[in-house]
Amino acid sequence: MKLAFIIDQLDSIKTDKDTSYALICEAIARNHQIYVLYQHDIALINHVVTGFSRALSLTNTSPPDGHWYKLSDTSAIPLREFDAVLMRKDPPFDMEYVYSTYLLELAETQGACVINSPKSVRDYNEKLAITKFPQFIVPTLVTSQAHLIREFLSTHQDIILKPLDGMGGANVFRVHLADYNISVILEMLTHYGTRTIMVQRFIPEIAQGDKRILLIAGKAVPFALARIPKLGETRGNLAAGGTGKTQPLSARDKEIADSLSPELAKHGLMLVGLDVIGDYLTEINVTSPTGMQEISKQTGFNVAAMMLDAIEENYESSNAKKKDIKRIRQEQ
Repeated sequence: MKLAFIIDQLDSIKTDKDTSYALICEAIARNHQIYVLYQHDIALINHVVTGFSRALSLTNTSPPDGHWYKLSDTSAIPLREFDAVLMRKDPPFDMEYVYSTYLLELAETQGACVINSPKSVRDYNEKLAITKFPQFIVPTLVTSQAHLIREFLSTHQDIILKPLDGMGGANVFRVHLADYNISVILEMLTHYGTRTIMVQRFIPEIAQGDKRILLIAGKAVPFALARIPKLGETRGNLAAGGTGKTQPLSARDKEIADSLSPELAKHGLMLVGLDVIGDYLTEINVTSPTGMQEISKQTGFNVAAMMLDAIEENYESSNAKKKDIKRIRQEQ
């Protein structure tokens, strides 16, 4: 297959942790051709969505000794000429990201296979998407109004406040009823009442970890990555200093995964990262879910292989459908 990865700057990739690196290595091991491009490399030229792409091969070196990759010269390739285009650009999900999803959605109409579905990536805000599944979440408030947040705090007494466009635990605050900093926190997060945020009842089971559950083509990886906060922290994010420890899915984890998987897969979300604390769903990550390498190293379960299997099966199924359509047209 000929696969395109829309990715962050290659020199920023952490080869010991990054999921995109694991996917690239697995694809190359299967003799697929890999091309990489950056977000600004996507363009509409003469009505065709095109990517200024570079073929990538692996080297025998890795940081800090040298580059882990080698790139060819840049070629302008219509995205429809790739067998799959994987959108793996990290947030922030800003307007440039939105514009990219519009171009990728247009590319789909021209025959490109984009993973994950650009329309669904837009529709599933990683914080707000959990509200589609209220049976699995804690009491939650979404607002920009300070008095509503204060009322919520008065009711629940220990709460979490977070922006709707953050990642890696950035700007996430835990606030108690007697917290004297509540006013300045609200002013900062809501920009004096002009920006909407999410507020949730605090989940004390965070001490046992913020679990990342990966869904691939509607099926759950059998192990979760529990990201355990460091001492004095309430955020389990690895980017915030958390420690990753894998564990089998609990009965509740499986219930959440089994309930969400069909709906997410139906909307073209092939790779999804669910965040679960205790028994509660807290986020649905659809932009560039990670955690594959940690799970694989600690359990021996090859998550990247599961993902490549799904991409290959999707490719074969799509080709079979195209052949059926061609045959029916010929018979007509």
